[in-house]
Amino acid sequence: MEFDRVQAIASLSFDKETIPEEFIIRPEKEQPATTTFHGAVPEIPTIDISDPNQENLVRLVADASKEWGIFQVVNHGIPSDLIAKLQDVGKKFFELPQEEKEVYAKPHDSTSIEGYGSKLQNNPQENKSWVDHLFHRIWPPSSINHQFWPQNPPSYREVNKEYAKYMREVTDKLFTALSLGLGLEGHALKEGAGGEDIEYMLKINYYPPCPRPDLTLGVAAHTDLSALTILVPNEVPGLQIFKDGNWFEAKYIPNALIIHIGDQIEILSNGKYKAVLHRTTVAKDKARMSWPVFLEPPGELVVCPLPQLINKDNPPKFKAKKFKDYMYCKLNHLPQ
Repeated sequence: MEFDRVQAIASLSFDKETIPEEFIIRPEKEQPATTTFHGAVPEIPTIDISDPNQENLVRLVADASKEWGIFQVVNHGIPSDLIAKLQDVGKKFFELPQEEKEVYAKPHDSTSIEGYGSKLQNNPQENKSWVDHLFHRIWPPSSINHQFWPQNPPSYREVNKEYAKYMREVTDKLFTALSLGLGLEGHALKEGAGGEDIEYMLKINYYPPCPRPDLTLGVAAHTDLSALTILVPNEVPGLQIFKDGNWFEAKYIPNALIIHIGDQIEILSNGKYKAVLHRTTVAKDKARMSWPVFLEPPGELVVCPLPQLINKDNPPKFKAKKFKDYMYCKLNHLPQ
């Protein structure tokens, strides 16, 4: 059986020291070797989320979300051995024989993004990205489809269930700090994004070693369509942030979580918090992996700027829209 997976293409490409044309970014001036900033790189804010001084914590989270749209959190309460297990079972899934991974492939006629695959956006004009992925929801239980949860390695499901439990505690802390940072009640942003019905979509990104990392990207520049994204990377660098006209590489901090402000928080905050423009580069001699969890409103929920932030001096900057319609437009490159 033939599979159009990047992992398979990568293993063939090393013999030729080149990559297929559809992965090569044109024009040349937009390739990562040219566009990555070289020099003293400003560091993404790192925040100790266990800080007992809530006023200080709120200020740091709000400032980072307004200025950067991204920050890293440490002392977040997720045990380091659980993060190691999450990474281990994900890595083992991508080491399975191709036929075994294909059991979890996203069905061709599916309207959901859940499943194993390689292509996300529906734009034939775009370059292909040097990445394979696995998507599945991990919370709430009513939204979970175990069809897309690997049974091999055997501990995969147990580890992901445990991770979801801790992830919810971190999420509540973040939503509270972000709400208070806007002068709102602590529950405001979480409620605006769907409350207890918020869906936690886990994605595992697998960026195989690439013979020409100077010519391609793992994921092209984008903002996340989620409310928040909470990401665990492996030790191979590659996440880049666009700030002040330059692409800067994010520093790897072991066991830290990387928090992205997504489009829905930008909308709910009426633009006070900024969704971060980011992309991913790839490496020549190592596979890069990451485990983002996208916190998404339920599809039927209408998301709009919170009314308590709107007045005659601050009119709404975004129109109200069902999340499923927002997602459809974004994935199909249609205007919002």
